[in-house]
Amino acid sequence: MTTATHPTGTREQWLAARLDLLKDEKELTRRSDKITRQRQQLPWVPVEKQYRFDTDEGYTSLPDLFGGRSQLLVYHFMLGPGYESGCPSCSAIADGFNGFAVHLENHDVGLVAVSRAPIDQIQAYKRRMGWTFRWASAHDTDFNYDFNTSFTEEQQRSGDIEYNYAARDMRGALEATPPSPHAAMAGTDNATFMREAPGISAFARENGVVYHTYSAYARGLDSLWGMYQWLDRAPLGRNDNAAWFRHHDRY
Repeated sequence: MTTATHPTGTREQWLAARLDLLKDEKELTRRSDKITRQRQQLPWVPVEKQYRFDTDEGYTSLPDLFGGRSQLLVYHFMLGPGYESGCPSCSAIADGFNGFAVHLENHDVGLVAVSRAPIDQIQAYKRRMGWTFRWASAHDTDFNYDFNTSFTEEQQRSGDIEYNYAARDMRGALEATPPSPHAAMAGTDNATFMREAPGISAFARENGVVYHTYSAYARGLDSLWGMYQWLDRAPLGRNDNAAWFRHHDRY
């Protein structure tokens, strides 16, 4: 009989430890509920700029992306010009969109992914991945730039990048060789890969006016990763010191 590498105990010891943990889990839930209320109390900012998106149905505006609903959630998906495939992290998050988009849409909330890649590239990648959720191209608009999820070559070279509400200088990572695992999986180099970044932005529409209500980036997107919510409850947790996951059709 082999010995477990993790501490072991009796059922009574496990139950006592589990009840201690339950207190912390309940406190975390209450804290999360409070943060959700704070998130909803943020002031709304009118979106005055006009944006033009390319979609499966042709060109459309930001108000039209609501699809007649009063709320819109946008996932800024890392699929930019020069990518051969979408970012594997964004793809892992988007793997869950098909299932819950219909529930959101029947609860007055639209969901759409937005990327800077041309629409034909988006459509091809959607077919490859078997996805049906709405996905718009911001190829001809400043939308992703304005919401701090896309950056120009000039910004990269100067180090003048703002992401996740802080100044970032990514110049040191641009020329690294070989490319990072995720850049390689996206079929591109580090500089091209890092001109896009993940994020979520929320909008409301009231009396014909569109308002920006919320945006989050980086670890602020953790709760959107369906697989990580499961792994956090698995015996070894995320266990991801290396880039272990890939596009779901590449395992």
